[in-house]
Amino acid sequence: QVQLVESGGGLVQAGGSLRLSCVASGTVFSLNTVRWYVQAPGRQRELVGYITSGGSTDYTDSWKGRFTISRDNARKTVYLQMNSLKPEDTAVYYCNADIVDHTHREYDYWGQGTQVTVSS
Repeated sequence: QVQLVESGGGLVQAGGSLRLSCVASGTVFSLNTVRWYVQAPGRQRELVGYITSGGSTDYTDSWKGRFTISRDNARKTVYLQMNSLKPEDTAVYYCNADIVDHTHREYDYWGQGTQVTVSS
């Protein structure tokens, strides 16, 4: 009954910006910590950063300064603002959330991923 859907990916030129969205829908009693991951071709999935239910954020060092995570609790939405994009940022970006669903237990949900392609 819970869905986590990402959007906002696409093609952008180097130096440009994108804002990705992750929307939780269905029977979501609590949208707790939400994380963003990136998986480039031929590489392991890496953590970009996370945001807690209270809005506290932290980032992997390599992503600090260019990427920012925020949330809109009323809309059950978490955002990833990406600035100064580089061709090396070309990858699939995933949303991962700790959600209390209709079972009243917390589960780890994943979105389907959204493709970001940065051209030179």
